[in-house]
Amino acid sequence: MANLIKPLGIALLGACRDLAPIVAVIAIFQVLVLRQPFPDLLAVLAGLALVIVGLAFFVLGLDIGLFPLGEALAEEFARKGSLFWLLLFAFALGFGTTVAEPALIAVTREGARAAAEAGLIAPTADAVGRYALHVRLTVAFSVGVAIVVGVLRILRGWSLPVLIVGGYVLVMLMTLAAPREIVGLAYDLGGVTTSTVTVPLVTALGVGLARTIRGRNPLTDGFGLIALASLTPMIFVMGYGLVAR
Repeated sequence: MANLIKPLGIALLGACRDLAPIVAVIAIFQVLVLRQPFPDLLAVLAGLALVIVGLAFFVLGLDIGLFPLGEALAEEFARKGSLFWLLLFAFALGFGTTVAEPALIAVTREGARAAAEAGLIAPTADAVGRYALHVRLTVAFSVGVAIVVGVLRILRGWSLPVLIVGGYVLVMLMTLAAPREIVGLAYDLGGVTTSTVTVPLVTALGVGLARTIRGRNPLTDGFGLIALASLTPMIFVMGYGLVAR
């Protein structure tokens, strides 16, 4: 425990530094532009302190736990030489981390409510919950597929620009064909999938694989999984919209 005091102090200072610009912007606009006092200054300060502490613990947890764990798992799977288990682990990692993303849960819930208000689904709690769950599972499945493709790219040396450009061409084509009510939701879901839970483990997986496999460079080959994980949800969610229609 004593060994964590210094890293935690560094993380707290880093969190204060990172949050300082947005705190300054809010304070300047509240006091100088709007010329209004903060509604509850003590609550705001308490909330800010909790954010700083939470961010510091989160960053420290990534450094001492999630990043090393992800890299160690990737290296062990690569050394075992079993492509099946490596790809199964990659899919399970992408699916499991994405389905637990708080941002994804929130956006799919709001998307389901908006769909109910627009008359696209029945305005009942059961229909809203089922629609949100289906979209959430679709996104999680798409990220699992993206991580599998990304792992194969690292193993086979495929070109990342070709995959990304080809994927966005497909996104543009599907945008023309998909129901317009789901296009905006699909684009937003492409962003929320790469959040606090998914990014650390997926990044560690890519870097760990690229570091272990001979002839691969962690800098040029280890990154890019997150880009694929942001791309595939747009394709799959618009595909879900086409099937549902």
